[in-house]
Amino acid sequence: MNAYMNSLPKSPGEATILVVDDTPANLSLMSSLLKDTYKVKVANCGERALEIANSDTPPDLILLDIMMPGIDGYEVCRRLKGQATTKDIPIIFLTSMADVENESMGFSLGAVDYIAKPFNQTVVKARIRVHIQLKRQSSLLENLVFIDALTEIPNRRALDQTFKQEWVRAVRTGSPLSFVLIDIDQFKQFNDHYGHGSGDECLVRVAKALQACVQRPSDFVGRYGGEEFAAVLPDTDLDDALRVAQYFHAGLAALRIPHLQSTVNPHVTISIGVATAHPGTDQSLQLLSETADQMLYAAKNAGKNTTQGARV
Repeated sequence: MNAYMNSLPKSPGEATILVVDDTPANLSLMSSLLKDTYKVKVANCGERALEIANSDTPPDLILLDIMMPGIDGYEVCRRLKGQATTKDIPIIFLTSMADVENESMGFSLGAVDYIAKPFNQTVVKARIRVHIQLKRQSSLLENLVFIDALTEIPNRRALDQTFKQEWVRAVRTGSPLSFVLIDIDQFKQFNDHYGHGSGDECLVRVAKALQACVQRPSDFVGRYGGEEFAAVLPDTDLDDALRVAQYFHAGLAALRIPHLQSTVNPHVTISIGVATAHPGTDQSLQLLSETADQMLYAAKNAGKNTTQGARV
């Protein structure tokens, strides 16, 4: 999930600015100017800037000097924009070379703005504020592409992408991967009896309950389609995946959503199919998905409100 809910700064104070300059006085001045509004990191060379940008806590925006020994600002920008993990970090060049040719060079490399030295403090703050806001808006739009509009959990597109990524990782590491399919029992009868508005409310509550049942950051729950949901559980063998399935059952039972038209239970229930693989060259992601679907079908045939699982 968190792969599609980017960590957007909720307020300016939660945004991190990386200031890159080889002159200590400039680093001190910029840090003093920004520290009351933002979290500030500093780097006195291009190499250190790249290390910070590629860390587990990258900055939300970079103020980058052009003229530095070793790797200059242009090369730092070029490298950051050439990497998928850092290409979306806004870069503002700080430079005394405020001519058209240098500005054109910076924009062609992907910089979003130029601030000329000596700079006006009010202008610096205003430009940073604008670009932080733009980044927040851009990230939010990217997130919406992967979020189901009704339930506000990851959608099928996010699910498919995560499933493929975790399969590739499991092949590389040799770790088990479990795929779980979850279906609300007799949901058509629920809709027919209570109406589609109540049906939508039911889907939202089920989605939130399922999502609350997974604790590890790597575990993923998304909407598969209609009244079906799915979970991708990396580094999880079949026994542990079946345990997670029981958490799903318990989480839903705790909601006690009335379903008077159900032949299974007076409250909404789910059926679950679980499949686990140790991905290798003789297996496929599609086979894992198909096995989970077969197990879901078996759970339905076994009387619903239950789980069936298998190893691939």
